[in-house]
Amino acid sequence: MLKKYIREGSFLWLGLVLFIALCIAFLLPVTPEDYWWYVRVGQQTLSTGAIPAVDTFTYSVFGQAIYYHSWGASVFFWLVYKAGGLNLTILLRGLIVGITYTLVWFTARRSGAGRIGSSLVLLTGILASSNNWQVRPQLLAYPLFAVAIWILYQWQNGSKRAVWWLPLIALIWGNLHASFVLLIILVGAALVFGKGNRKTLLLAFLGILVALFINPRGWQTWQYVYQSLTVPSNQLFSMEWMPPINQGWQMNLFFLWLLAFPLLAVFSPRKLSALEWCWFIVFGFMALWGLRYGIWFILLLAIFTSELLADWEKRWLSEAKDTHFAVNLAVPILFIFFSLAFLPGLRSQWWKQSPGTTKDTPVAATEWLKNHPELKGPLFSEMGFSSYLEFVLPERPVWIDTRMFAFPTSSWVDYSAINAGSWNWESDLKKTGANLLMVSVDIQPKLVSALALSPDWCRVYVDDVAEIYTRGGCTQ
Repeated sequence: MLKKYIREGSFLWLGLVLFIALCIAFLLPVTPEDYWWYVRVGQQTLSTGAIPAVDTFTYSVFGQAIYYHSWGASVFFWLVYKAGGLNLTILLRGLIVGITYTLVWFTARRSGAGRIGSSLVLLTGILASSNNWQVRPQLLAYPLFAVAIWILYQWQNGSKRAVWWLPLIALIWGNLHASFVLLIILVGAALVFGKGNRKTLLLAFLGILVALFINPRGWQTWQYVYQSLTVPSNQLFSMEWMPPINQGWQMNLFFLWLLAFPLLAVFSPRKLSALEWCWFIVFGFMALWGLRYGIWFILLLAIFTSELLADWEKRWLSEAKDTHFAVNLAVPILFIFFSLAFLPGLRSQWWKQSPGTTKDTPVAATEWLKNHPELKGPLFSEMGFSSYLEFVLPERPVWIDTRMFAFPTSSWVDYSAINAGSWNWESDLKKTGANLLMVSVDIQPKLVSALALSPDWCRVYVDDVAEIYTRGGCTQ
């Protein structure tokens, strides 16, 4: 089948789309929120031989019991960072993105989608979902989700052998990220609405359930999933757990696609199967329930849309003719090869003002603070900054970070008030016990303005990213 795609030029279209996807993946900076503290968990796990069981990152909840479900992803991120720093980490992201969307494309093509339509729809999906490519454990689950979909489509078409890979996928996924529940939803829906051999899939499904118990906490991992879905801190203070809003060009594209899809489904000569409609309804509901679920729905939506366009493409466009095999193979490979020029370390050689590898990360401020141990703590910092500080400067415990589940709701209420520079920000800040502040110029502008007017705080450091203040006021 791959040879057919190459001969007819389909692979050429895919190569062009992957070139765009990889350029985006290589250019996107690593944001600190859910990356650096995961790297520290991985580092600590390997150095101690055990997954951390109590908090050692903060002074506010120090010593309290904590559970890190994504320990496997943490260890992996640490090993990658140790081997090649952020440059290798960003290359890894590009590989994951490339594999994920290639699997989606192959699934669409095997389902009858056209060579041009499938590639253009895939490009739409890439553009609409690239805001979910942050380097965090969920990233590692994307190719697992995509290969699971491919396997289930194979099963729909009569294949029995492919489904035996599903328990292995579950074993890996269950130790990387709590989104493993999506695999159960995919396979469970297939058992009810699919057309393949149900006995084979049922046995594979039982294997999935067994595999998901093979993790450091066994059945208690399900308790973590439940807590993640119900803990008030996630629902009230984390944007990604809130319903999406039509703000920004990517969300404009997503909502436009979502509105156009029913019309496409009605007028298309081809119809979706019962299983595909089940997936559409379940994952579509999830995408509208929480921003973090959007990418899973988009991966499915790309397949469905490509299928519905297939008959029109066949009617309106001339059929592909076999052309030069070597050219059709070499050109896409060159596209992918040229995308490497956008990797950090390479792009700076030809692009003088190329984007940095990180964003909203207090690299210089942290180095300055490291060289001034005489400054009295404890330290309060912007929560994204805290993630970076926890890895680079662990001797300075912070008050709060991006681990929403680790802190009580009252702490997030206080943090929000301090972050907004509200009327009682100083009294809320005093409750933290902090004598040292590291604030974000871009993320906390109201707090920066409030600090400038306060006689109780003195700014001792400033750059384009961060400002550092000490309690006690400035002496002349």
